[in-house]
Amino acid sequence: MNPQPELLSEKEVGLGWHPKRVVLILLIFSIVMMFAAFTSGYIVRRDEGNWREFDLPVSLLINSVLIALSSASMQWAYASARKDEIGRLKTGLGITLALGLAFLVGQYMSFGDLVAGNTYFGGADANPSGSFVYVLMGVHAFHLITGLVFVAVVLRRALNYQVHSRAMLSIGNATLYWHFLGGLWLYLYLFLLLNH
Repeated sequence: MNPQPELLSEKEVGLGWHPKRVVLILLIFSIVMMFAAFTSGYIVRRDEGNWREFDLPVSLLINSVLIALSSASMQWAYASARKDEIGRLKTGLGITLALGLAFLVGQYMSFGDLVAGNTYFGGADANPSGSFVYVLMGVHAFHLITGLVFVAVVLRRALNYQVHSRAMLSIGNATLYWHFLGGLWLYLYLFLLLNH
């Protein structure tokens, strides 16, 4: 079997970036712009008045720790792939998936905590302050699900020994996207903490 086709598919072209990396960077840029619009809208709407202040659930802090840990496990998986430590690569990806799923479950539970504190997304008792929190958390959760799918695909490739030091594109892209999602959540959590 000739390994050349796989090597050619991951070869950097043009300005040194693979087309798949360029697409990922454009995707990340569009997500940044979307959340910049959301957080700008949050500040503008808050300054208009009729803004209910409430405490953020403690579960959001726990979720922040989970996503930070998942970023560390993803970096470990990436470093393991670079060293051809395939067992550690698979373990790191598995831990990342587990922590990512735990984060999503934690976010769902945080929705329950918000409702228990009389903070609603919509309805007669809703306030824009609560609605914004649900939107920010929900849209981030959607993107995290796409990240989990991405990590799962890389794990499947790793199980088939298609991720190693000479085939780093898929795990490189997955790591970049996962770190971005983790950083985005930490930004959102700090933003809400300082502006709620």
